[in-house]
Amino acid sequence: MSAGERRQRILEILCLRRQDTYGNLASEFGVSRETIRHDIELLMCSYPIETVRGRHGGGVRLKADYQPYRKALNKKQVKLLVRLSAQLTGDDLATISSIIFQLAL
Repeated sequence: MSAGERRQRILEILCLRRQDTYGNLASEFGVSRETIRHDIELLMCSYPIETVRGRHGGGVRLKADYQPYRKALNKKQVKLLVRLSAQLTGDDLATISSIIFQLAL
């Protein structure tokens, strides 16, 4: 995964989760916390991302009013996709996550 792809995925994750820790993101992407910090600094130039101080190294969150995509799926549809995603791995999980990200936020 390139740095640009990782940053795009970090943004997608933040749109879904709304907040996360540097440590969790670093572990998820197999990179250092410093790499994630650098990625977040670059993303902050274009997106409303805030840093949060904390006991465990702090984290990041999207501002509450930021919704990058208009909603196209209803709650019942989203719940079904989330339930189905629990059974998936690899590319299939990434694909369904991107569908939820693009259509359900």
